[in-house]
Amino acid sequence: MKKTDIKKTALILGGGGFIGGHLAKRLKNEGFWVRVVDIKEEHEFWDHNEICHEYISGDLRDPKIVSLVMFSPIQSSEDDKEKAFDEVYQLAADMGGAGYIFTGDNDANVMHNSALINLNVVFEAAKKSVKRVFYSSSACMYPEYNQLDPDNPNCEESSAYPAKPDSEYGWEKLFSERLFLAFNRNYGLDVRVARFHNIFGPMGTWKDGKEKAPAAMCRKASESKGEMEVWGDGLQTRSFLYIDDCLESVLRFMRQEEFMGPVNIGSEEMVTINQLAQMAIDISEKDIKINNIDGQDFIDKYGFSCPMGVRGRNSDNKLYKEKMGWGPSQPLYEGMELTFKWINQQVNG
Repeated sequence: MKKTDIKKTALILGGGGFIGGHLAKRLKNEGFWVRVVDIKEEHEFWDHNEICHEYISGDLRDPKIVSLVMFSPIQSSEDDKEKAFDEVYQLAADMGGAGYIFTGDNDANVMHNSALINLNVVFEAAKKSVKRVFYSSSACMYPEYNQLDPDNPNCEESSAYPAKPDSEYGWEKLFSERLFLAFNRNYGLDVRVARFHNIFGPMGTWKDGKEKAPAAMCRKASESKGEMEVWGDGLQTRSFLYIDDCLESVLRFMRQEEFMGPVNIGSEEMVTINQLAQMAIDISEKDIKINNIDGQDFIDKYGFSCPMGVRGRNSDNKLYKEKMGWGPSQPLYEGMELTFKWINQQVNG
């Protein structure tokens, strides 16, 4: 393939996942030559031809795999060496919803697997002179002590230290932020670091324990015959960003020249988990009662304490708006309508 065939190339690591699949499709539609790499043999929902030019199933914990996939096959002439990717998006991680992250049963794997991936990726990106790398951190790296009040959580970027995330997942994200920024200082790797706040939408995990709250609520509403179980007292607060606004936020951040981050990418529309559940119920047009389960009742049923995470979390978008001159705007209800419609189709075949 000649350089004149396309304008730019992109590598999406973890592109077999929810955000990665949507991002790959958008970049391909923009005219990028796109390679997706994921440990999964195929994307669960997307046909590969829809989202990329090349899909590679590979374990990014293996440095040999990362070294091989970090080269773009696009050449300007037969004599040219393999070309560095214009944009690399590092989304790959061992992660899931509260039932995966907060029980404690997966802490070692979460830290080991994700750290290995990031160590390999940042090293090879610098070695191969990648033009720019995006690293997806998480709001889970913010200190637990700033998120005890569900009505007034503090997730301003400057509040990250003194560090005290509420999960090992958050500690690993914080370490990897520093890793990417260290490679910028020491090796000149051009990086962008963003902290995602609960991204949701269609074409993502919606069952089996790794789904996030919006997908879980939509599934429960779709399946319910009159009652919906909600973990905890339902008064814990969160904000949720629809996938289209997430992609726009990522690309605007990635393609400006001055600011590396870290910066929040999320919504400032904060709701309680019970309000989120009621939203899914209203969209379903069913008569469903919310049943909050917590404490000993939860332990008796599931065999472990209720994994709720922090009491309050909401994206603080002041810094993003200051640097980008833009902010996400889609109401949560509209995103939930689109997500429910898709999940309802999955549930009912």
